[in-house]
Amino acid sequence: VRLVESGGGSVQAGGSLRHTCAISDARVSYLTYYMGWFRQAPGKSREGVAGSAGIDNTRYSDPVKGRFTISKDTSKNALYLQMNSLQPEDTAVYYCAAGSSPDLYERILPSEVRYWGRGTQVTVSS
Repeated sequence: VRLVESGGGSVQAGGSLRHTCAISDARVSYLTYYMGWFRQAPGKSREGVAGSAGIDNTRYSDPVKGRFTISKDTSKNALYLQMNSLQPEDTAVYYCAAGSSPDLYERILPSEVRYWGRGTQVTVSS
């Protein structure tokens, strides 16, 4: 199973970026797995950003609530993360992930991830 992210980059504070995660195996989909986005800043632990369950159930960590939006295209088996009003503290490597534990969605826990993407860098300058 491959989760391939794209869409990272560099942006000034206040800008926007959109991540795409293409999932190679149809057995890993919104029907069978919880999905989410995570990030890891330099010197920090990996943390949950947004979780997705089923067709349209979503959860967000407090730092990104109201600014980031997780969505999916079920026909393409793809997951997205729209990031608006980016701030320097959002600078991190962002990872797409999938797992079968409800805690991946309920608590957006990295420990519950079964499949990870390789990550894409996001750098936000002030």
